[in-house]
Amino acid sequence: MARIFALVDCNSFYASCEKVFAPALAERPVVVLSNNDGCVIARSAEAKAVGIPMGKPAYQCRELFQRHGVAVFSSNYALYGDLSARVMKTLARFTPSLEVYSIDEAFLDLTGLPQEASSYGRHIRETVACWIGLPVSIGIGPTKTLAKVANRAAKKDPALEGVLDFSACPDPDGLLERFPVEDVWGIGRRYAAMLARHGVVNARQFRDLPRDWVKRKMTVGGLHTLLELRGTPCLDLEDVASARKSVVASRSFGQAVTTIEDMREALASHASRAAQRLRAERLVASGVTVWVQTNTFIAGEPQYTNSAFGALPVATSNTSAIVRTAFKVLGGIFRPGFRYKKVGVMLSGLERIGNHQLSLLASPQEKDARAERLMGTLDAINCRFGRDVLRLAACGTEQPWQMKRAAKSPSYTTSWAELPVAKAR
Repeated sequence: MARIFALVDCNSFYASCEKVFAPALAERPVVVLSNNDGCVIARSAEAKAVGIPMGKPAYQCRELFQRHGVAVFSSNYALYGDLSARVMKTLARFTPSLEVYSIDEAFLDLTGLPQEASSYGRHIRETVACWIGLPVSIGIGPTKTLAKVANRAAKKDPALEGVLDFSACPDPDGLLERFPVEDVWGIGRRYAAMLARHGVVNARQFRDLPRDWVKRKMTVGGLHTLLELRGTPCLDLEDVASARKSVVASRSFGQAVTTIEDMREALASHASRAAQRLRAERLVASGVTVWVQTNTFIAGEPQYTNSAFGALPVATSNTSAIVRTAFKVLGGIFRPGFRYKKVGVMLSGLERIGNHQLSLLASPQEKDARAERLMGTLDAINCRFGRDVLRLAACGTEQPWQMKRAAKSPSYTTSWAELPVAKAR
């Protein structure tokens, strides 16, 4: 039976999330800014149409924002993460095999469909739009790579109404000719430059290269990409996510930090967030790395960057134990007299709970059970009532170091205090 893959990609995901709870922005340009309201990291279709560039500092776009009435938002990752989870849960209803590829993309295995693939794709698209309020584009093909090609075409060509089945495309060769080789999934910049030197600049030219030449120049990975473009599946869905090797939490400060007290508060907050991620994935960590750095973009200021590692006595996901070790590491690398821009933490040596090595000198079963119940209660309360409703005292209360988010939208779906209000007349 011929395989059928679909790639579902949310259009302008961050900007579209901001529009879900603000119907007045439906036709208005929307942009989302990076941490501390620095650069443009997401643009709606309307914002792209008026020429707002990706990655440009926000202060350089102020006149452009005003001229075109652009709605500007600070990044709201809690909202984006929750809407992403809702999209993926909705997509899972349409297939027994789903691979979450990124926060706004997922592959579906539609092999054995009882109906025509394009109509099924339109049904999926309409369902996501109705249930979640987000626009998606869907590319369908006999391989994951061709589904990616079809997805891009579906997104770029309004006449396709967001869905394209590569196998039903009237001019598949023309579609591949219009697809730059550097945009083919699996071909990076280095290989694209090499191919360009040999006159290969689009996907069709690459597809028609000799197999032996591609394998010699680009190893087995390049050969798999070639075969995928020819319609032979070489990449299956990954039903189980790759095992994490580390968990990282780090944010730039909203204002420079000069005291170890503020630094400890920020570090405790980041370590708490990383520990929560561990517990969500049933993992434990055996090591903590902490790093600090000043703002290298400010000329004339003394600069300092350092990092250090600390081992946990026993692999754990307990927030208190991780924070204690992180504080010890920070004490060894913090230097007064500098204006710090960032502190971060990385948890490493990850293992599945139940598979990790225990201490030979301690009998931690009862203590570990109590700590696990405590962390479970902490996570349950924060899940029900909102992020950080309950946290360690070490995280502080006022947190003046928090990153700037002057134009952040409410956490509509993750905070009871910020639920949208509907008024009936």
